[in-house]
Order: sequence, then structure tokens, then C-alpha cells
Amino acid sequence: MSEGVLSSGLSMAELGLRIRGERRARGLSIERLAELSGISRSMVSDVERGAKTPTVLVLDRLATALGTSISRLLDEPAHGGVRVLRHAEQRVLRDPSGWERRVLSPVLGEVEFEFMRTTMGPGVDAGEFAPHAPGSREYLAVEQGVLLLTIDGQPYELAAGDSAYYPGDRRHAFAGDAGTGCVFYLAMELAPGHHGREGHDG
Repeated sequence: MSEGVLSSGLSMAELGLRIRGERRARGLSIERLAELSGISRSMVSDVERGAKTPTVLVLDRLATALGTSISRLLDEPAHGGVRVLRHAEQRVLRDPSGWERRVLSPVLGEVEFEFMRTTMGPGVDAGEFAPHAPGSREYLAVEQGVLLLTIDGQPYELAAGDSAYYPGDRRHAFAGDAGTGCVFYLAMELAPGHHGREGHDG
């Protein structure tokens, strides 16, 4: 599996510790997290040890399996009523396939919400993202170019200015138009996950 680039100011060791902490807090073994995420046990282990940099898709699948968001794996929850995130402080994830995700929202206590800006080069396919917990919601708006959004195998072509809503518990995939690429915003509200405590830590 190819390595990705995590341009967030967070070291791979720190990210690995956070993923391990989230896994252990849920009483999941490495084997169970691998099963839930569809990621190999060896890759999960390598990521937790900081030995490999996950692609954005791998990181998203791990977060989804843990019932949380990528942003919560990258940041500690913010405190206080107002939180300003300067451009230089925002977490940015760059995938080797040619797309970038910028997390615009802070992590807030128990709220599982993520607001992102994604830039995709022409013809870039980000791959298919796993369904989130039932009751999750995603809202999307295209700023530039053309996006091919696929929900449970059904494609939708969205041009600049178009927007869409879909239940977050569906399979969803994003690809940039071959000629233009695209820039789009995505707001994701996650429902509580239902992965129970089980087994021993790996």
C-alpha cells in the first residue's frame, strides 16, 4: 500500500499514539480494527507504531471504524466558546494520488463534526470512502470545476455552484473531472458509532 503525506504538523508517532488510544478506549484489538476498517492488520500496526504514513483514504477508514473523524485523530478538542483557526493552523492532508484535504473546523468536545475543503487535480480519483454510522449526514458544495460524486454506485456530476446532501452511511466516492479537476467543500456530521467494547488490546 502506498504511503501518503500528512502535512499537518503532527508526527507519525503522535498520530499512531492517538489512533492506538482511540482503539484502546473502545476496547478494540488491532485485529478487530483491521476487520472493521478493511485495512490489513500489518498496516494498522505500522500506522500505530508510526512506521508508515497512511494515505488519506486509509486514515479515513480507520477513523470511520473508530466511529470518529480524521480531525479528531489530528487534534485535541478545543475549549471555550470561540475558536479561530488561522490558515496556517489548519490541518492539511495531501494524498500522493493528487488531492488535498484541508480541515477547516476545530475539534469540539463530544461533537463529531468536520468541515473540509478538498482540492482535486484533473482526473484524480480519491477512491471510495466507507459508510459512517447510521444517522450520519454529509453536505457538499462545489466551488470550482466539476466533481463526479458516486453514492452507493450511483454517479452524480456536479458543476461549480452545485450542492448535494446524502446520508453518511452510504458508500461515497469522489473524482475530479478529467479536464478541470475541482474544489469542493464538505460538511460531515457523524452519528455516534456502535462498535462495542470487546477483546483485548493488540
